[in-house]
Amino acid sequence: MSFFPLKIIRRNLASVPGWKTRRKLVVIESDDWGSLRMPDTETFTALQRAGIDIMSDDGAIFNAYDTLADSDDLSGLFEVLSSVRDQNGLCAVMTPVSVVANPDFDSIRKNGFKTYFFEPFTETLKKFKGCEDSFKLWQEGIRRRIFVPQFHGREHLNVKAWLRALDNGNKNAKIAFNHGFWGMSTQSDPDIGLEFQAAFDYINPVDLDYHKEVITTGLDLFSELFGYRASYFVPPNGPFSSNLETALVDNGIKYISMPRIYNEPVGFGRSTKMFNWMGKTTRQGLKVITRNCFFEPATSGKDWVDSCLSEISKSFRFYNPAVLSTHRVNYVGRLSVVNRERGLNQLSKLLVRITQRWPEVEFITSDELGSMMKHD
Repeated sequence: MSFFPLKIIRRNLASVPGWKTRRKLVVIESDDWGSLRMPDTETFTALQRAGIDIMSDDGAIFNAYDTLADSDDLSGLFEVLSSVRDQNGLCAVMTPVSVVANPDFDSIRKNGFKTYFFEPFTETLKKFKGCEDSFKLWQEGIRRRIFVPQFHGREHLNVKAWLRALDNGNKNAKIAFNHGFWGMSTQSDPDIGLEFQAAFDYINPVDLDYHKEVITTGLDLFSELFGYRASYFVPPNGPFSSNLETALVDNGIKYISMPRIYNEPVGFGRSTKMFNWMGKTTRQGLKVITRNCFFEPATSGKDWVDSCLSEISKSFRFYNPAVLSTHRVNYVGRLSVVNRERGLNQLSKLLVRITQRWPEVEFITSDELGSMMKHD
C-alpha cells in the first residue's frame, strides 16, 4: 500500500475551498511596475562600493535586475502577449500591478528630511534614457487590452519608516538616499525594524492614518494617469491591516489580493493569522483573489515553465482559475538585456504551451476575474 506525502495532501486541500468555475481562466498578475527600484548599473556599482549590502537577502535578484521598464522592454513584452490567442480570439493579457509615484529626492533633501515629497512615476520615467516616451506604450497596452494596470500602492515604499530613518541619520539609509535608492533590506536593522519596501507595514498604529492618506492620494493619481479608477489592490510585500479596507472601498477598490495563509500586522511587532480563499468576502465587502501559480524566470535553478504548467493543471483540476504571480523583474533589460531576453523567451514558451494544452483557455484581467466572482 502506498500513501501520499502529507505535504501533497495539504497542498491539495488548500485548493478545495473557494469560488469554482469549469472555465479555464488564466490571470497573469505582475507586480512592481512604476517603481524605481535600482536606478541604473552605475548606482548598483556605487552602492556596493559604499558598503550597502544589496545582494545577500531575498531582494538580491530585484536589486540586480529590477528597474523602470523602457520602451524596448514594453515593446518586447507586448509582442509576446499578442503572439497567442485564447478560445475567444483575445490575446494574452497581463495585469501590471503598479505603483504610481516615487520619492522626489531633491525636494526631500532640500527640506532636511523632515517632509516627504513624491512625483508621479511618469515624471520619474523622463529622467532615464530609453524611458522618456515609454508611458505612451502603457497607454497603448491599455487600449489593446494586453497590459491593463491595477493598484499596488502610491509608491513601493514605507514612507514613515524611511523618513524616520533619514531624519534620525541612519547611515545606510542616508548613503542609499544619496544614490536615489531605498531597496536594501532593513527589517533586521534595530533602528528601523521594517522593510522599506513594505509600504503598509507598521509598528505604531498611529501610522495607519498616514497609510489611509497614501491610499487616497495614490488612487486619485492612478485615475489621473490612466483615465479610470482602479478596482483591484495588491499590498506591496504583503503586510496590510484590515483597518485600511474602508479607505480602499471608499476610493473604488472592489477586489484585493491576499495569500491563503497570512499574518496580519496589528502593531508593536504582533500579528494575527488569517486564512483566505478565492472569492472570500472581507468585512468591508472586498472580494479576495488568491494566487496559485508562480512564474519567476529571473530566478535560476528551476524549470519555471514546467513548474507553472503543473500549478495551472492543478488549479483547473480543482475547478479554480489559474492566477499567476510574476514580477516586472523578469521582463526588464535596462540593467541586463540577457535577463529580459530570458524572461520573455520563457513567457513565450509558457503561453504557447498553455494554449496548446488547453485550447479552451480564456485570458482575463484580475478585475475581470473579480467581477465574475462578485456577480456569480
